[in-house]
Amino acid sequence: MILDKDERIEDLECHGLKIIQNKNYYTFTSDSVVLANFIKLKKSDKCVEIGTGCGVISVLLTAKTEFDKIYAFEIQDEMARLAEKNVIFNDLQDKIQVISDDVKNFRQYIENESIDVIFSNPPYMRKDVQLNKNRIKSIARHDESLPINELCKCAYSMLKFGGKFYVVYSAERSCELIHTLINYNLEPKRMFFTQNGKGKVILIVIEAVKGGKHGVEVLPELETNDVKGEYLQLLQTKYFGRN
Repeated sequence: MILDKDERIEDLECHGLKIIQNKNYYTFTSDSVVLANFIKLKKSDKCVEIGTGCGVISVLLTAKTEFDKIYAFEIQDEMARLAEKNVIFNDLQDKIQVISDDVKNFRQYIENESIDVIFSNPPYMRKDVQLNKNRIKSIARHDESLPINELCKCAYSMLKFGGKFYVVYSAERSCELIHTLINYNLEPKRMFFTQNGKGKVILIVIEAVKGGKHGVEVLPELETNDVKGEYLQLLQTKYFGRN
């Protein structure tokens, strides 16, 4: 694989998978790893990722679980090309299809109510917060191109009844997220918050079910900056039932 200027290869330390990142683009954080570990899939599942970025979550899922297909939407052409490069680099073309388009145009690629699982680590900073001067990073971080209402609307439209939606979002906007999910009949069923090891809550992570019954399991708060990696063991044992 020939790298472009400013690109680097990072070892995901998972079944030999590697990810190419570009320092001038938005690079993935622990948010993506946490969400990838939380997602549960079945062998027959057809999935959608909304805002795949460099493709790291979809790539990680190929090692952690079985599924039929992932359609990975990315609105930014530069990031979509990088995601496609990562799919090819890891020889995953039969499992992941990168779609370089706004997810709001999903009907050009897939049918309504045809998807089993949707997952997203979307831009969740408000558009009125100071924008990054780097256009690619700004779009990846700020919700102007994908407001929370549009995110949930698209998830509702694509999911089958009983389908699951996994999302990670800013903790300070957790009420807004939960309210919008419920408005679109996406009932939160499992959720937890993450904190930075200094007592500050950072993120909310939710599994919602289309048409699900009321009632949510609130999992223990997760500290995500454990340099020894012990939080990953907590993820596998308490959150996902794996040893």
